[in-house]
Formats: sequence, structure tokens, C-alpha cells
Amino acid sequence: MLTLGIETSCDETAAAVVRGPGEAGVELLSSVVASQDDLHAHFGGIVPEVASRRHIEMIMPVVGEALQRAQAEWDDLSAIAVTVGPGLIGSLVVGVAAAKGLAIARGLPLVGVHHLEGHIYSAAIDSTLTFPSVVLIASGGHSHLVLMREHGEYEVLGRTLDDAPGEAFDKGARLLGLPYPGGPALAELADSSAGRVDPLPRARLPGSLDFSFSGVKTALARLVKEQELDAEGRARAAAAYQESIALSLAERAIEAAEESGYLPIVAVGGVACNRRLRALLAAKAEEAGLPVIFPDTKLCTDNGAMVAAAGAHKFGHAGADSLDLDCAANLQLRSWPRAEQD
Repeated sequence: MLTLGIETSCDETAAAVVRGPGEAGVELLSSVVASQDDLHAHFGGIVPEVASRRHIEMIMPVVGEALQRAQAEWDDLSAIAVTVGPGLIGSLVVGVAAAKGLAIARGLPLVGVHHLEGHIYSAAIDSTLTFPSVVLIASGGHSHLVLMREHGEYEVLGRTLDDAPGEAFDKGARLLGLPYPGGPALAELADSSAGRVDPLPRARLPGSLDFSFSGVKTALARLVKEQELDAEGRARAAAAYQESIALSLAERAIEAAEESGYLPIVAVGGVACNRRLRALLAAKAEEAGLPVIFPDTKLCTDNGAMVAAAGAHKFGHAGADSLDLDCAANLQLRSWPRAEQD
């Protein structure tokens, strides 16, 4: 079957069409993402009202282009999937309203997708998920460790106690005077540093799989305040900051996988694009004898393909949602209800 996925949880207006799922996961037929980075750069961060207004302008052109690239007609679709939370409520409302209107107009089933399970199912595009497995979700707004025993069954093992890793990258970038979007700029600066990198002090949470990034942010702020950093000094500071965040994520993921029975690790989310995190996690997983899976970097940041993939699987296992489907800014990740045939 073909599923249209719509994603508007933050500042990307995205839509995609996938086929499946089949033996090799879901096949990506098209993916269109309209970024708002240039729009928000002037403000140094995302302005919710501006984001929602741009979604209104872009949602139908993006959906139309996704169908065109997939060479699909409305009658070819089996379902429409849409992100229902968490995220910016004004942005979510635009996507959900559009998806409802299209579902009613075209007589198509509607499937609500949690943003985090969207990230999880980015690993199911042109591939299959292995169960059980431990999923590290590291993004601009989220940091979770999730145990998945089967499709749509989630047990949260750990989460951030303060900032998400992407948020921490952005705040660190501002401390170093880097332009918006800060995360990629900080990573680029960090990767330019030569020589050994010693991480900044990090929070230790014995007996817990939770994350905390406020301490390393404070350490960077103190370093910037107390020292006059030249170009190389800023690069070393960025590298130390990146190393601290990447180490925290990698070590916790390995710990969770070992405690859960030496399970495979799936790393998803925008921060999973970070080259240093990928290298550290791959090296530590190899030392521990654990498989680690990364989706293509193009699928790690917010996109409609991950929503379509999650929606296609959810539709098959749990059925469609009703048309009174609502969105929520702080939606919690919950396991799917099972359809009667299951």
C-alpha cells in the first residue's frame, strides 16, 4: 500500500510517500522538506507564530510535490499519516488539520503518529527493524532510550532531565558566538580542531539511564567567560563540548543495551547525524560486541518519510484513528493499541 506522511511538528513542512511495509521495510518513493532555517535565522531561534504561518503557506504545495515525485494519484493512496505531537502546538495544528481535511475529502483512513516513533521508524525505511532492540533517540527537542520488543511496543528506559542534546548543541553554539542553526555550526567547528580532545565535566547519574546536559553547558559558559579564546581555542572548546555530549549519549546507549540483554542499538534523530557521535557509538558498540544501526543522515532530521513509515506500520498493526484525532504539544510516547485481528 502507499502511505502519505505529513510532518509539521516544528519548523520543517514535510511530506513523503512510501510503499509497504514489505520484507525489506518500507520503500521510499518521495520525500519533500521545506526548511524554515533562513526565516528564523534573523531571530536566532524558532519563533512559533512565524513557523505556523509558514506551514499554512507551504503545506499543500509540499504535499502536492511529494505526490508528483512519487508519481502517485490520490486514488493510489491507502492512508494518510500525520504527526500529532509532541511539538509546537501551532505547527502541529496546521499538519493535523490538513491531514484531516484530505482524509475526509479523499475518503482515506487517518493515522496519528507520535513524533518520536516517527524518528524510530526512520530506521525502517529500505530496511527492517530488529526486535527486541534499544533505540537511542537524540534530537533537538528529545533525548530518550526506548526498549522495543516488537512493532509499536515502547518502554522508556531513560530520558533527559533538562536539555535535549540538540538543544544543548544550539545553546553551546550561542555561547561560542556561532550563527543559527547552531548545532551543525558547532559540530563543524569542533571537527576542525586538531589533536587530542578532553571532554568537559559531565553530569554523572549513578544507577540511572537518564541524561543531563546542563552541567556541560555550564562548564562551557565558564570556559568562555574565564578565557579569551582565539580561533583554535574556540575550536578546541567546541570539540570538548561535542565530545562530552557524544560520550554521554554513547555510554548510556551501551549501558541500556547491555542491561536489557545485550540487544542491538538503533540510533535515530537529528543529533544521530553528528559524525563524532556515530564514530563513538560505533566504536563502543564494537568493543561490547553489540550491533548498531544508523539510518541515512537525510532521514535523521525531521521529515515526512519517517512519519509515513511509522504510519504504514501502525495502520497494519493497530488500524486507523478516528477523525476526531487531536494533537498535543507534550504528547507522551505510548504503545499502540492492537487491532482485533491481532
